[in-house]
Amino acid sequence: MRQRWPSRLWIVRHGQSAGNVAREAAISAGEHRIDIPVRDVDVPLSELGRRQARAVGRWFASLPEEERPEVVLSSPYVRACETARLICAEGGTASGAKGPVIDERLREREFGVLDRLTADGIRRLHPDQAEHRALLGKFYHRPPGGESWVDVVLRLRSALDTVSLHHADRRVLIVCHQVVVLCLRYILEEMDEAGVLHVDKESGVLNCGVCEYGFEPDDERECVPTLLRYNFAAPLVEEHAPLTAEPDAIMGTR
Repeated sequence: MRQRWPSRLWIVRHGQSAGNVAREAAISAGEHRIDIPVRDVDVPLSELGRRQARAVGRWFASLPEEERPEVVLSSPYVRACETARLICAEGGTASGAKGPVIDERLREREFGVLDRLTADGIRRLHPDQAEHRALLGKFYHRPPGGESWVDVVLRLRSALDTVSLHHADRRVLIVCHQVVVLCLRYILEEMDEAGVLHVDKESGVLNCGVCEYGFEPDDERECVPTLLRYNFAAPLVEEHAPLTAEPDAIMGTR
């Protein structure tokens, strides 16, 4: 039977970004807005984020040649592209693997009018949206000009169909963002709203934490995703790269 999944799938959140740092600074100062001078798509990694990306790249490089990623897919956002390129530069892919392939469907969730606001900023500047979000829950709430988690799920289903079509039986690495990691888990593990929100509440998605899936036939001989590890931090610990899990700069609230 020819399976329609990769033989192995890794999902890695980008390293700590300058936006993560700016968000923490804004919260500490009690500011309503996060001070970032560039578009969210252009926010780069922090120095620590680059260190984290190199660390996870060296971990992939330590795997046997036949176990390293053959395909690297990345969000187009600078912080994700930088992470993917650093992983490749550290020898984290199999020989002959091409540099990161950009897929716009892996981009960060879009926050619309809530872009660059802290939780206090949302409550102060857009109380109607804060109330609406509290009523609907963050899985379904779509801010004006932005996306809900469900919107992200819909584009990710399309992205995974492309992975199945073009990269079946290959080892695939996806480099993306916090909510994207969670929404991919939602799809791959066939979760419901309560399930994915529980995962989110239980622990933040680590910057450069590794999520890994294997694909083995089930009782009906259909290949199904099996979660092998999540938020795997050993590569960072071994390299003495501090662990970070801050929400992205424009997330506002968890």
